[in-house]
Amino acid sequence: MSEPTASDSTSEPAARAATEADLRDLVAARRQKLRFLREELGLQPYGCRVDGLVDLATARATFDEAAHDAHEAQDAQEAEDGNDESMVDPRPRVLSSGRVIQHRDIGKLVFLRLRDETGDLQVSLSKKACDPSVFRLAKKLDYGDVVVAGGPMGRTKKGEICIWSDRLEIHSKSLAPPPEKWHGLSDPEIRFRRRYVDLHANPAAIQTLQDRSRIISRMRKFMENRAYLEVETPMMQSMAGGAAARPFTTHHNALDLELSMRIAPELYLKRLLVGGLPRVFEINRNFRNEGVDRSHNPEFTAMEVYQAFGDCWTMLELTESLLYELACAAASDRRSRGDETVEGADDAPVLPFGELKIDWKRPFEQVTYGDLFQRAVGFDMRDEVAVRAKVKELGLAKAEGMDHWFAVNEIFEECAEPLIDPARPTFVTGYPSAISPLTRPDPADPVLAERWDIFIAGMEIGPAYTELNDPEIQLAKFTEQLAGADDEEQAFRNLDEDFIEALRVGMPPAGGLGLGVDRIVMLLTGNLSIREVIAFPLMRPEDGSG
Repeated sequence: MSEPTASDSTSEPAARAATEADLRDLVAARRQKLRFLREELGLQPYGCRVDGLVDLATARATFDEAAHDAHEAQDAQEAEDGNDESMVDPRPRVLSSGRVIQHRDIGKLVFLRLRDETGDLQVSLSKKACDPSVFRLAKKLDYGDVVVAGGPMGRTKKGEICIWSDRLEIHSKSLAPPPEKWHGLSDPEIRFRRRYVDLHANPAAIQTLQDRSRIISRMRKFMENRAYLEVETPMMQSMAGGAAARPFTTHHNALDLELSMRIAPELYLKRLLVGGLPRVFEINRNFRNEGVDRSHNPEFTAMEVYQAFGDCWTMLELTESLLYELACAAASDRRSRGDETVEGADDAPVLPFGELKIDWKRPFEQVTYGDLFQRAVGFDMRDEVAVRAKVKELGLAKAEGMDHWFAVNEIFEECAEPLIDPARPTFVTGYPSAISPLTRPDPADPVLAERWDIFIAGMEIGPAYTELNDPEIQLAKFTEQLAGADDEEQAFRNLDEDFIEALRVGMPPAGGLGLGVDRIVMLLTGNLSIREVIAFPLMRPEDGSG
């Protein structure tokens, strides 16, 4: 590789300066047009209320081929007769709004392409069919302007369905320069920082957020159809519990109280079981002050579910039914949009996820934790000597000082989880009791807990438990878990005495479940990064601070 020259070292700053100058010129030109709209055309370029609008997809669907042909025949007859009197236009009229994403001026015709959340539609303006002020406005529009266009639905000579607009209004003059390419931003960092631009520049981004909304709506309806009550529990807690995770902390000034943003709603939902609500669920945000990667965001959406007199197997049936129903609905949605990547039958869909094809047919796979562990490392997870040797072999320094079962789980995550078929939803059952302090032990083997986790595409989608409701055993489990944690974990783990007191009041036996909603949306929409399915993912400030 050749050494950089002096000219190379100055080329990048020079190019950046040139780009910044171009951007300043673009903004200046737009501000000049803003003045023109106000001073020359007498327009208010930031609009007002407009009634009677339809989205662009509805407008397109309004097009009537027979009416268009009748209008063409009228025009031909008028031209032949030399009659300048306009006849009644048989074409249906529409009034729509959108953002200008293309603008083409060819003299006596101006063509715009508008975009809204339903798609794109051309707007055509003819000088002879418009009021002069409307046509002057059309010529002065820029990429990014938000407009309202009204007129009959027709076709251009090239056959493009469009609004032949005789009404055009500007309702938001865009002063910022548009993306370099209007087929979409490409730099992920820029896309997520300027999400408001990304959404109108990349139709797939809007589609993902629309799909997310439908998926969450279907989750709610599914739960309500099974007689679960949706509830809300505190986001700020004096003691963060329900999971082993580092919380975000804050301070309540009026009460002079240190609080944590919740890491899970579990302990409050269980308090509702104690209070007499037998079936509850919550879809809401959790906050964990931990790493960020393609499947983790510090602020994430989860659904937690609790059912009195259920168990982890009740939750397994619920989860499989829910995910299967969501997958079938997502496959149907995508097929209706012409997505040819969806495979399988309607009742056994196969959805693409990167290079994987996730097979959602029922029943889902099941494998025990112990069997998977032994398959991965060749010895039983209860063999303490072999476990310690494996910890050293793998160089898991974090696990060396841990309790045996915490070390087992470190090995499991490192060696056994990769053996799970990523293309099949798989329940891993029979986790060790020692790492499941809120879970009832298996009566046949108390070393194991009545707990499972479901894995899909290499991601943990969520765990479920037969909940522990004996207050004295729960207290002992909390204490045992605190003793097994390393110094770092002990800094943010805690013992919730009030929750123990709630159990002493009496909680019915129950099944509990937690599902990662963002990851479910990723799987059903085919997005490989969690940031794609969150409207505004957490980003480091542009100046690099924070």
